[in-house]
Amino acid sequence: MRWDIFCRVIDNFGDVGVCWRLSAELARRGEQVRLWLDDSQALAWMAPGALQGSVPNIEVRAWTSPLPAGQGDPQPPADVWIEAFGCEPPPECIEALATRVAGGARAPVWINLEYLSAEPYVERSHRLPSPIMSGPARGLGKWFFYPGFTEGTGGLVREPDLLARQAAFDDRAWLAGQGLPVRPAARRVSLFCYEPVALPGVLQQAGQDPAPSDWLVTPGRAWQAVQQVASPGPGCRLHALPLLSQRDFDHLLWACDLNFVRGEDSLARALWAGRPFVWHIYPQHDDAHHAKLQAFLDWLRAPASLRAFHLAWNGIGPLTATWPDADTLAQWHHCARAARERLLAQADLCSQLVGFAQEKR
Repeated sequence: MRWDIFCRVIDNFGDVGVCWRLSAELARRGEQVRLWLDDSQALAWMAPGALQGSVPNIEVRAWTSPLPAGQGDPQPPADVWIEAFGCEPPPECIEALATRVAGGARAPVWINLEYLSAEPYVERSHRLPSPIMSGPARGLGKWFFYPGFTEGTGGLVREPDLLARQAAFDDRAWLAGQGLPVRPAARRVSLFCYEPVALPGVLQQAGQDPAPSDWLVTPGRAWQAVQQVASPGPGCRLHALPLLSQRDFDHLLWACDLNFVRGEDSLARALWAGRPFVWHIYPQHDDAHHAKLQAFLDWLRAPASLRAFHLAWNGIGPLTATWPDADTLAQWHHCARAARERLLAQADLCSQLVGFAQEKR
């Protein structure tokens, strides 16, 4: 099938990250993808070669407002439309679609791919129709499709060779190739975050731990945040990372003993890594992220220490983040591995989307 995936960039890492992983997995399966982006600059480092058209079966299209004349009716027409995270496709595309349908053509399966959540409404809303009541596309319909963590949802993006690549991964060779430290006695920690209120205290605790730690810090907000910490302590070493491709970001997670991740795409990749992790959820002004985080921790079956750390890391409640000792970290590791096993027993997002589109056609 031919897929048009529409993505408006709000967070360069998250929005593009999810849409590119989905596009790449569809393309690997022989599907034809046009990925429409209003800001494609992050792909230059996230997926090298993508903007030059060197990835088979994927065409990246610039989503400008307005679209150039004739661009709103790409040929051949798509079999599936995916609007990522509730973005509305370009009005020129909608108008062209309405004209084609009025002439007797079949409409694409129009899917609203929603945000990731473990909250109960996800299973209730997954695969529900959403009729279009106004505008040029009136009379047509969309379908809600929710990624998720349970059998009643759309699942997560998962490559078929993921576990085999992990099993063959040489963490020391990869770290050395990146010019990063390989200290066998040190705990390796990746840090990808916003500005967690608990970060200074956690770094200071880690710095006083008899077991040293190497912190591999992503560029941008995470690196800026650690620079504001007055003194992380003698046992804590900070290392600035370059921008990493999606493949190397996976390698980073596999190479570390503890991963701090943020947003949506990196959370999913932390789950597939099967290593201890802490999620910095995107903060919302009405604190709706509080319930979202609690629902995820419930699904994760997080032990009390991991739940308390998550709440403190996200500034929820009066708790203090306590740097985990070896026994606590082992408990977190067991929790992460068990969660991954539950996910592996479920169908992945790409397989479910392909099956859904075929069914609705």
